[in-house]
Amino acid sequence: MEITTNRIKELRDRTGISIMQCRKALEEASGDMDKAIIILQKQSKGIAIKKSGRNLGFVVVSSYIHGMGSVGAMVELMCETDFVAKNAEFKALAYDIAMHVAASSPEFLKKEDIDDESKKKVAEVLAEEVKDKPENMREKILEGKLNAYFSERILLDQPFVKDQNMTIGAMIESAIQKFGERIEIGRFARFGLTR
Repeated sequence: MEITTNRIKELRDRTGISIMQCRKALEEASGDMDKAIIILQKQSKGIAIKKSGRNLGFVVVSSYIHGMGSVGAMVELMCETDFVAKNAEFKALAYDIAMHVAASSPEFLKKEDIDDESKKKVAEVLAEEVKDKPENMREKILEGKLNAYFSERILLDQPFVKDQNMTIGAMIESAIQKFGERIEIGRFARFGLTR
């Protein structure tokens, strides 16, 4: 398939990533738009890893209020420069994450934030569910159940409420590729009735 300026523009509009990166992804994918998007998503993870050591000196705090004020959330989204912090798309990302927090009520930011006490309590409950399984399989089944339980409660692992095909972590990685600097969620809080 021919790689035209219009196809490059379409990919840029869909991803927000630079024209040069979009052109390269389309060339690598032989003009296939869906493959080019996958290539860009894979690249964003690598770019995020490379930028992980940089300092985060600027922050945007965004809030989302839902249901006539019955539920709300606040998110601190950090970046390297004030240029990115003042960018409307960066602020929109922070707002979307705050909306997601209000809707999905995550308990942890990342897997490493889960304390041993929480793991122990959940493991005790889930152990009851696997007690009738073959002994040599119990530990593996229990581990799978623990991972499934906590992945629903880890913000970075949750599918984004507006696009179930993308996790919050993937959104952050894509933003790192788009803005060219390290971006992280600092803190988040949800207020209102728990579910």
